[in-house]
Amino acid sequence: MSRFYITTAIPYVNAKPHIGFALELVQADVIARYQRLKLGGENVYFLTGADENALKNVQAAEKEGRSTSEYVAEMSDRFRSLASALNISNNDFIRTTEQRHVKGATKLWQSCKPDDIYKKSYSGLYCVGCEQYYTEDELVDGVCPDHKVKPELVTEENYFFKLSSYQHKLEQLISNDEFKITPESRKNEMLAFIRRGLEDFSISRSRERARNWGVPVPGDDSQVMYVWFDALSNYLNALGYAANDSLYKEFWDNSGRKLHVIGKGITRFHCIYWPAMLLSAGLPLPNEVFVHGYVTVDGQKISKSLGNTVDPVELVNKYGSEPVRYYLLREIPAWEDGDYSEAKFKQRYESDLANGLGNTLSRVTNMIEKFGNGKFIQAEGVNAYTPAAASAIEIAMRSYRFEAALLAIFNVIGEIDAEIEKNKPWEMAKEEKFNDIQKLLSKWGTMLLDVSHYLKPFLPDAAKKIEDKLREHNITKAEPLFPRLN
Repeated sequence: MSRFYITTAIPYVNAKPHIGFALELVQADVIARYQRLKLGGENVYFLTGADENALKNVQAAEKEGRSTSEYVAEMSDRFRSLASALNISNNDFIRTTEQRHVKGATKLWQSCKPDDIYKKSYSGLYCVGCEQYYTEDELVDGVCPDHKVKPELVTEENYFFKLSSYQHKLEQLISNDEFKITPESRKNEMLAFIRRGLEDFSISRSRERARNWGVPVPGDDSQVMYVWFDALSNYLNALGYAANDSLYKEFWDNSGRKLHVIGKGITRFHCIYWPAMLLSAGLPLPNEVFVHGYVTVDGQKISKSLGNTVDPVELVNKYGSEPVRYYLLREIPAWEDGDYSEAKFKQRYESDLANGLGNTLSRVTNMIEKFGNGKFIQAEGVNAYTPAAASAIEIAMRSYRFEAALLAIFNVIGEIDAEIEKNKPWEMAKEEKFNDIQKLLSKWGTMLLDVSHYLKPFLPDAAKKIEDKLREHNITKAEPLFPRLN
């Protein structure tokens, strides 16, 4: 059977996880769960993790007066806990200080063509926040476009990777979608970047500037690997690349599909640097990179200085994991930036979940209890989703338009409610039309089961509760799936 390997990016652990990474986790989880429904659970492998080797992590530990190893271990646990809080179905969580990662990063370095790695002195503008060199024309008013700080001028001797050698090959692979970038706008950005001319990039740092933290460069104790060179290899290393383990053979060498889910700020690393490194090492490339936008808060970019960071774990503790999952998937456009606000969150919760899905289940099960003696028989020949509607969901999922898929799924909830109001079973009961009521209840219950099937990747707990309720021997009115907010 076809294999499907999906990964999130691995975030730096210099700060607590914020709602932007929660978005990425949930999006990747929906894709993984959807593929498991299609391919079977054992054929899908889902990885997330944490990047512990960055200089910014060292600086954060120093600021707190703690050892780097202790600090990154604690912060990585926060990211692991976020995945748990959001009910993420990942198979593995990798930390880049693990030996399996260090060995794999070392193997990748040694596997690159010898002519592709060379040493030279270099002077450049470096943003620690991005862990990236910038050219003058890439800065905005002399500062990093993301972190709004002036990069420091760094001069030292490092190892470089001959990215320029792969310009034409990368352009070809991306142009013909052999290495696919979704959405198209991000693909066009990467092609434009390539066509301006690729320059070789530094893949190591002096041990001194790295504060003696990172993966050592093979054969040169004075250098450690540039954080991005070692970090990108995590996608191989979690599968056992260093030892050529069976998981690696199964999900990378011979996998049907390999998909990276990332934020738009790190597109260049994943869509240009990473495939070039793999080409140099003679390794298979991922099939696709899906690039999502950022989450803003009340219309503003998330910033510690503005004090507008949103802790997704606190949100889950307050509202539950499924409302948080739903908001991120339904309200944030998958291909673009989207906004979080408490008011919007509550509005989505009440209208779509409490008064929509939850209320419809309560109404139908209440009528099954009252007018059907608690018995529900699934209706034959009833399908809540026409071929066109089912196709719309499939197309939306293929292009990672989660909001469009959810809209199509939830349309059926509105149809059930409209039919209830039109037929008024409580009025029919006064005329003792119980056979007709039973047919309607069978139809609506069956439609709800169809809804629960399509909801499994998005709201797995709610989907299970709907199924379990409608399969009870003696059905009573369902408890609220989503209690109304005070």
